[in-house]
Amino acid sequence: MSQRQQHHWLPAAGWLASYRRDDLRGDLTAGLTTAVVLVPQGMAYAMLAGLPPVYGLYASTIPLFIYALFGTSRELAVGPVAMVSLLVVASVSQLAEPGSPEFISAAITLAAMVGVIQLVLGLLRGGFTTNLLSHPVVSGFTAAAALIIGLSQLKHLLGLDLPRSHHVHEIVASAVARVGEIEPITLAIGAASIAFLVVLKRLWPRFPSALAVVILATVVVSVLGLQSRGVAIVGDVPAGLPAPQVPTFRWDLVTELAPTALTISLVAFIESISVARAFARRGRYDVDANRELFGLGLANLAGSFFGGYPVTGGFSRTAVNAEAGARTPLASIVTASVVTLTLLVLTPLFHSLPKAALAAIIMVAVFGLIDVKDVRHLWRVKRSDLGLFVITFAATLGLGMEEGILVGVGASILTFVVRTTHPHTAVLGRVPGTRVYRNIVNYPNALTTPGVITLRMDAQLYFGNVTFLKDALKRLEADLDVPLRAIVIDASSINQVDASADATLLEILERYEERGIGMYFAQCKGPVRQVMERSGLKEQIGEERFFLDLHDAVQAAAVHEPRSSSDERPVTPTSNPINPSPCQAPVNATP
Repeated sequence: MSQRQQHHWLPAAGWLASYRRDDLRGDLTAGLTTAVVLVPQGMAYAMLAGLPPVYGLYASTIPLFIYALFGTSRELAVGPVAMVSLLVVASVSQLAEPGSPEFISAAITLAAMVGVIQLVLGLLRGGFTTNLLSHPVVSGFTAAAALIIGLSQLKHLLGLDLPRSHHVHEIVASAVARVGEIEPITLAIGAASIAFLVVLKRLWPRFPSALAVVILATVVVSVLGLQSRGVAIVGDVPAGLPAPQVPTFRWDLVTELAPTALTISLVAFIESISVARAFARRGRYDVDANRELFGLGLANLAGSFFGGYPVTGGFSRTAVNAEAGARTPLASIVTASVVTLTLLVLTPLFHSLPKAALAAIIMVAVFGLIDVKDVRHLWRVKRSDLGLFVITFAATLGLGMEEGILVGVGASILTFVVRTTHPHTAVLGRVPGTRVYRNIVNYPNALTTPGVITLRMDAQLYFGNVTFLKDALKRLEADLDVPLRAIVIDASSINQVDASADATLLEILERYEERGIGMYFAQCKGPVRQVMERSGLKEQIGEERFFLDLHDAVQAAAVHEPRSSSDERPVTPTSNPINPSPCQAPVNATP
């Protein structure tokens, strides 16, 4: 295997071979700092996922080591995240009681399935699949998920045994109905923790506020003996690393978890690649989407053999990692080592940690995902995209997380279909004193040629929108004050023409020819000309009616004379013209 191939399959070989001693201090500092954030977050997110808190630490060891070797981002901090945790509990809780051995086994199997899906997508270069999730859909889903995640922690924050639900209105209604049963001490701990986190985040953003809350809350509960007064605590946290174990792969379990595994694979990768690219732009280097899929897939698959549940790259920890000085993935290896040390030595310290403090950490983290600025931006830039945001947001809140993301994807595809079947078109006129043509709506002074319609369609021409073109031409002709003499199609924005569109163009041509109306084309691209030539449409239109310059085409159309019957051309497939006309580029030339 060549050195280049080795670096492709094992990115760590590249950065290790060129590792600079000057980077070591930054990587050590960043790794330690990120671990300080990850330990309490990992435990909190495991609790959110319906798992014992220690499984958040299990998911923060092996996956980090593996990603550091196979990932392409220098700063990305992999581990448990809120959104994936809620997807885990949403699906697995339908199969087993959260926290039960069956639930834990199914969550670990889910991690293995996510790993396999991401791994296969990476090997097949399937990074493009994330294009199904547009930015408004991801934003709407994230905002709704943040509300669901945050409110799902009300039971820990209030000390109430609320029924599990993924619908916000049901959670709020249950809490309001039992407001008289709220544990005041638990509420005080949770509220104080939230206030502490918010204040520290504003005053000292780089301070490990989550760890400080964990330490203070644990000390207060332990010293005052609040456990005996109704405050729920984490309890005994098993010390040591879990023994390697093959995940359970039963056919019925796999089929039940398959939709969620696919959803988590895409949603987790979207979150991870977005964060990785954001920090790669700052560092002026590139991340490979397919290699990222491969690295995350291996991380999840390997982690499932050591008690891990699905993980991905998270924004908050990555920001901490980068700000603390991470220069290479060695920082992630340091983080994983610190978490491993915590599992081996420090777990007894978490016995008196109140669940209300972990709930506060989750709520502060996820409510920060609701980006009001993004909503304002969509309102200002494109209202239809804001519509996608609202649809996804409402569907996620009203139907559930998996259903919400499916509705969002469906709405995105429907919007795409509508946009391509009803593309933007423009009637063009010449800017006075120039040979330049512009949309007459935006340039009211642009000059049009009487009896000539000059039209530009900004989309590929295919079976879905060719009828739209026919109707647009009919409407434009009906609005003319003089008889139609010729049609000029500015094809500069048409990248492709399929067989259906080609056949319909022939139909349009024949109908216009019967009425003595000419049809001219300007600025056709190579792929479009080639389709027309192979079908015989180009010969039927006539080589003399294809122009490189739009102004030349309009001038020719202005003096159009109907063909006599002897000028009609048979529609037969032809080869590339040997001697194209002076105003026409050779077929294989792409302007």
